[in-house]
Amino acid sequence: MAEENFTLTTFYDSWKQYQQHIKDSLAPLTAEQLTLRAAPNLRSIGENAAHIIGCRAGWFTHVLGEDCGPEVKAIASWDESDARTAAELVEGLDRTWQCMADCLARWSPADMQQTFPDDWDGKIVQLSRAWIVWHVLEHDLHHGGELSLTLGMHGLQADFPG
Repeated sequence: MAEENFTLTTFYDSWKQYQQHIKDSLAPLTAEQLTLRAAPNLRSIGENAAHIIGCRAGWFTHVLGEDCGPEVKAIASWDESDARTAAELVEGLDRTWQCMADCLARWSPADMQQTFPDDWDGKIVQLSRAWIVWHVLEHDLHHGGELSLTLGMHGLQADFPG
């Protein structure tokens, strides 16, 4: 990512700080706390964290075709897999962050314009790499908000800014 672009650097640095807040909130949780939900029909804290991690890995490895290693590619299935420990979730956040950071450091403005096909309800659409990065960011923010709400409503420390 270009260091001279203040806006993009601010977004990137703030996203990295947001990730750290998620990690700090998850790290001390017990297996029982990771099962807490805001409502019976919503994801648990652990499921929500795994969903964030799986989304990152899926978009970057499966859709964008990035080679972030077999560990990150395997993480893409966490959204449908067994419960993870707090330590595994923190590691998953770190691994997917490193994959994304490496890609963002390498991609040029022209790379960000490249498009990739994706199936949206049976219709193939072309999504730019820039849009996919935005989508992963807004997905982190959306589900991070759910994590913060669920933690707070159960009296757990939600180390999120705001």
